[in-house]
Amino acid sequence: MLPDGSYLSHVFDSADKTRSAPVVVRVIDYTLKNSATPTSDNYRLVTNILDAQAAPALELAGLYHERWEIEGVFDEFKTHLRANSTVLRSKTPELVQQELWGLLLAHFAIRQLMVQAAGPRAVDPDRLSFTHALRVIKRKMPQAAAVPP
Repeated sequence: MLPDGSYLSHVFDSADKTRSAPVVVRVIDYTLKNSATPTSDNYRLVTNILDAQAAPALELAGLYHERWEIEGVFDEFKTHLRANSTVLRSKTPELVQQELWGLLLAHFAIRQLMVQAAGPRAVDPDRLSFTHALRVIKRKMPQAAAVPP
């Protein structure tokens, strides 16, 4: 056991039947309370960062969940923002770059609107649904196009 409540363990290569070369890992068990319901979820994080002083368990647990936010952004970008388009439409490298910048800007604009919507209500913008925000914006697009710049 380490001072921060984490502990050291060993993992083995599944192909190594003799278990001759164990790898030392640090295991962090933690519970996340769900703010919307009275439930909680237990998690176990296994890492090769062994120094509990340099990287406390609480800090690693928080950072691990932040790390998954980029996976959500990739999903928003590839699945929801591009809709049914499986490939980029552009045919030259310059136009592909332009199209990617356009998609990134659209994603940023939607996320920025979500931040603005969450602010007055003191809600974490990460709690809002990107898909819902995108649907609302698409519904409002005809009205926005009717207003001159």
